[in-house]
Amino acid sequence: MRLRCAVLDDYQGVATEVADWSPVADDVEVVGFARHFADEDALAAALADFDIVVTLRERVPFPASLLARLPRLKLLIASGMRNTVIDYAAAEAQGVTVCGTPSASTPPVELTWALLLGLARGLVTENEALRAGGPWQSTVGADLHGRRLGLLGLGKIGSRVARVGLAFGMRVSAWSRHLTKERAEEFGVELAASKEELLSSSDFVSVHLALGDRTRGLIGAAELALLKPTAYLVNTSRAAIVDQDALLTALHEGRFAGAGVDVFDVEPLPADHPMRSAPRLLATPHLGYVSRANYEAYYTGAVEDIQAFLAGSPVRRLG
Repeated sequence: MRLRCAVLDDYQGVATEVADWSPVADDVEVVGFARHFADEDALAAALADFDIVVTLRERVPFPASLLARLPRLKLLIASGMRNTVIDYAAAEAQGVTVCGTPSASTPPVELTWALLLGLARGLVTENEALRAGGPWQSTVGADLHGRRLGLLGLGKIGSRVARVGLAFGMRVSAWSRHLTKERAEEFGVELAASKEELLSSSDFVSVHLALGDRTRGLIGAAELALLKPTAYLVNTSRAAIVDQDALLTALHEGRFAGAGVDVFDVEPLPADHPMRSAPRLLATPHLGYVSRANYEAYYTGAVEDIQAFLAGSPVRRLG
């Protein structure tokens, strides 16, 4: 009997197109789900008859309560090599093997710049006006050259964003709790004296930190108040790093020029979520990781994980 494999959040229906699943075709039936399951009951019902689940990034939590309702589950594959929403202890206790896949850090870097440039040059406003027969030029773009780009975090993604900023002729500074002057200088970046100094002195601020106890709510109302009236904020990292209520208030009150956001407190966003109608906001539906090369890496890696699991030698184990 063939095993059944569920691919979650395959919104574009491309999981079986961007990778070659033929090596496991004789042993595994692959079923993609294009819709997101909003609650644990719906998810448990949908996955009850599956032996393998491929989950996309950290969109779907797998707590002990859900795992207990999936007695057939034997292999859980998470795209990438880091996932904070899987209960690894519960998976191990239930005999579920958890594996990861290769991934790339370049797609979120590129989306960060798409948002930043879109904000700076008013691309959405101007495009909509042009297509609707509206005014010919209604915005005055913000310059990048000579302006300060402030980065919260200088890891794999932040350091790549920094390189692009320098190529634009920007002055780039960075801050995080453990960032050293030596690390900053390695990338031609200034070390900001503090989070507050970075926020108050930057023309563009971009968030590139991992979410944890120390970074949750790192940017709240007090921090947003430090931004220049002409500054822009971009967050392609995790929504909870920036207090969402404080961000919405600041946008509605026009305290700074605008924000570019790719991450939200609830995903997918409900139709009536206030982020959908917030002013001065350029928002995308968590596209940071959504690129063909990344999807090829995810799903080719998933096939490799399944092959290795069937052979009795799992690879890229997580937990």
